[in-house]
Amino acid sequence: MNRHIINTSIFVVVVVLSGWIGVLVDHIIGGPTQQETLGMTVWLVLPLFATILLRIFAKDGWKETGFKLNVKGNVRYYISSICIFPIVMLIVCFIGYAFGWIDLSNFKGTEFIKVFAGMFLFNLFKNFFEESVWRGYLTEKLMHFKIKDWQLYLFVGGIWASWHIPYYMVFLPIEDIQQIINVSRLGFVLISFAIMICWSIMFTELYLATRSIWPCVLLHSMEDAIINPLILNDFIYVANGKEILISPIVGIIPTLLFLLVGYVLRKTRKSKLFLKNY
Repeated sequence: MNRHIINTSIFVVVVVLSGWIGVLVDHIIGGPTQQETLGMTVWLVLPLFATILLRIFAKDGWKETGFKLNVKGNVRYYISSICIFPIVMLIVCFIGYAFGWIDLSNFKGTEFIKVFAGMFLFNLFKNFFEESVWRGYLTEKLMHFKIKDWQLYLFVGGIWASWHIPYYMVFLPIEDIQQIINVSRLGFVLISFAIMICWSIMFTELYLATRSIWPCVLLHSMEDAIINPLILNDFIYVANGKEILISPIVGIIPTLLFLLVGYVLRKTRKSKLFLKNY
């Protein structure tokens, strides 16, 4: 059997099981099962360890990692990776405020910048390892199968979302979920699945255009440092019942805007390839 099929299958199995192995670890040691636990650490690091071991022992090697910056000719994508989430969130907050769905009265710019700066720097470090897994390994491996772009979006987004299931079902406190939207854990998993598949278009297109994980690291870090604090740190309030429409984390309107961004990135990449060929 083709080694790419074998290695990708091993990786996917490890990713899907990693969180549940972490849950089992917490159960065995009798510790807490939420937030910062040994089991959650297992969930976070197992996919990365799997890629390292596969590269060392299963002939995957270190040639196709996406670690190079590849800035030349790709400055527009680096700028985009920094601007996408701030611009979309400004649009979302404007729409929400205009319709009375979002209360901005508690937003304090100085405090938000402090939170943003601290989280952005931390997440640059964290997301280097995450993006080396999702883009530098999984996306790169799937490209060997010559599948269509939409299949790439679905597969990467689906595996990414599957990895999060134990986090949402066990590790994340239900209070945090209901601060975002008043649904059950299973309901939040289903919503998150759809959102991550939509988001995967942006991440995949940035990687395909640059063949570097770094624009994706920047995009992921901007997301972590902007979207979650807006809600979880109480900088804005979304009216009850309007979360599914306008919430920066789970709203339909933000998700549609991110889909539009993904479409624009795809069109830009395709036009760039067209110009190269002629």
